Amino acid sequence: MLINIIGFQIGWFACVLGGANQMAWIGAFIGMAIILRHIKTSFDRESEIKLISFAMVFGFFFDLIPLSLSWIEFADVSYWPNQLPPPWMTVLWGLFATTLNISLRWLKNQYLLSTFIGGISGPIAYWSGSKLGALSLTNFDAAILFLAVGWAIAVPFLVKFNAKNQSSS
Repeated sequence: MLINIIGFQIGWFACVLGGANQMAWIGAFIGMAIILRHIKTSFDRESEIKLISFAMVFGFFFDLIPLSLSWIEFADVSYWPNQLPPPWMTVLWGLFATTLNISLRWLKNQYLLSTFIGGISGPIAYWSGSKLGALSLTNFDAAILFLAVGWAIAVPFLVKFNAKNQSSS
């Protein structure tokens, strides 16, 4: 469990600080290396790949909403269109997914608690990223409200997806 927590934190900081300091691709590659190591050491690789892939696609479209509405603006990434969430941000969703069966496994079947945790921790993570310079909350009130409601839905949704994904394996 400790390795999972440390890996997530290293990946989070690599992605966010990479995004903030024009080293977004390095951060994304470090995050992906952590994800690949997680998959390699997983007992159920197929389920982990499905969960992580699903979370990354879900997260890409989730982050596209406030970006498209100009509520959030990400730091520029070389060779990447500003109209899309940056790769490091999508990798963060994959890193989050790596925690669902290890350090956050206590959220399994805890949908009310996961709603609360998501509604608080999601906006805090984005706000922290903005303080480190990786993104700007250009319409702070709208962005925070979207993130609070969105993450309050996203976390139990991913927890539920994970449970169904594991039972189908």
